[in-house]
Amino acid sequence: MKSRYIRISTATQSTLRQLDRQHPDEKLFIDVISGSVPFNERPSAKDLLFEITMKTIDTVSCSSVDRLGRNAFNVQETIELFNKANVTLNVDNLGLSSIVNGKPNPIFKMICDVLSNVAQMEKENLLERQREGIKSAKAKNPDTYKGRVLGSIESDEVVLTKYKKVVSSIKKHPTLSYRAIAMIANCAPNTVKKVKAILDK
Repeated sequence: MKSRYIRISTATQSTLRQLDRQHPDEKLFIDVISGSVPFNERPSAKDLLFEITMKTIDTVSCSSVDRLGRNAFNVQETIELFNKANVTLNVDNLGLSSIVNGKPNPIFKMICDVLSNVAQMEKENLLERQREGIKSAKAKNPDTYKGRVLGSIESDEVVLTKYKKVVSSIKKHPTLSYRAIAMIANCAPNTVKKVKAILDK
């Protein structure tokens, strides 16, 4: 089944521009939510990802890639989720599809690589700002930030609290594979395995 993802920030905004190239056979997923919210945390986006794991959706269209995440890094994560699920992504303003004639589109991949590089730069800048913040806080008060004790092990309770979304997804979809749950919860399959092992105790 084909689908189209649309995001607008407020209910007063129009979806007409994003519906410009809509086809009658596309199932619509519309989020009215701030663009600062990660893709996998948006209500309709979560519904879309779930249908992808159920293999009822094989094509996703959107007006532009910035509809798919809060920043370049999140957009890249979303695109990678589609790639792993073998879902074709069509981007209207680029006039490109991630898969053409059953094969990966090299031009689309090139664009994804650029996004990946930008995302890495954003991540490095974020980490650098974090390091500077910690350094500044320590300079003012050595006890302000101590971080996690080296060699410490998180308790089961801490793990379950830390991965509430994984816990919820496992309970809601107990028959799904680790990979499917990981896609819904936007985490690594090993994390799902770890949480499930605790829940099964």
